[in-house]
Amino acid sequence: MRAGTAEPEHAVIVSGFQQGLVLALGALARSGVEQVGLEDPGPRQHDEIVRRAGMRPVAVPVDGAGLDVDALRRPGARAVLVTPAHQCPTGVVMGPERRHALVAWAAEVDGIILEDDYDAEFRYDRQPVGSLQGLAPDRVLALGSLSKTMAPGIRLGWLLVSQSLVGPVVREKLLTSRGAPALDQLALAVLMESGRYDRHVLRMREAYRIRSDVLAGAVAQHAPGLRLVGLDAGCHAVLELPAGVAEADVVRSALHHAVRVHGVSHYRVDAPRAAEAHVPAALVLGFGNVGEERILHGVDVLGGIIADGRA
Repeated sequence: MRAGTAEPEHAVIVSGFQQGLVLALGALARSGVEQVGLEDPGPRQHDEIVRRAGMRPVAVPVDGAGLDVDALRRPGARAVLVTPAHQCPTGVVMGPERRHALVAWAAEVDGIILEDDYDAEFRYDRQPVGSLQGLAPDRVLALGSLSKTMAPGIRLGWLLVSQSLVGPVVREKLLTSRGAPALDQLALAVLMESGRYDRHVLRMREAYRIRSDVLAGAVAQHAPGLRLVGLDAGCHAVLELPAGVAEADVVRSALHHAVRVHGVSHYRVDAPRAAEAHVPAALVLGFGNVGEERILHGVDVLGGIIADGRA
């Protein structure tokens, strides 16, 4: 991770992000944590995973600087899961002041921050954003995987765990898993040591940047006047819908034309406080595994549907 810090014995290899999250939550539950803050809107199914670990998810609103730390303080959670490098799905970057406030919150409540290294490698406007874990290794448990940089089928990920949690996390892994594939780990080590992994990431960053430019141009042509945000990193962007156009109607009509998109409401957290957060109508447009022609076609279809909805 960028500017992360950990001793080798604090790195736990897992079979992907989701297994790492399950192990981390299991260790936290057994240490007495009862509530986990989740970004709202945020990545899908995390609320269900938290419940399966025996804890209660709490929805925490996200604004233009990332997770609202003041709102996190109110419910009394002692753990929080965040995507600071490129918030899922809004695309905002957690700013320096908000990062320091979040670390201060963790110290105040004797809590832990679970950092999802989401989209961190694919930044187009500047150098990749530094990790939260480097600010407070004793308060941040960092999770990463190869799902986006290589392929989802390569089931490898990692946790950088603090001294106080490494034992409980390793215990969770021993009781639930026989370990990650050794040959895959050795192959990855060769790629990293030879520099080929870094070269691959650079090539993919350029490929995704080109697709993001195509998406931005298509929106300017087929949906002029609409705001497209979150394009500075990652493989998706958010298209804000005009007043009076319903997310669900656009999603349903697009699917009828073989164009699959999700509304931001698809990412709402099913947990207390969720109803308090106002999330404007918008569409999440993915372009990571979509060719340029399909991007142009999809935005053309969406532009027509939205124009009809405004009429």
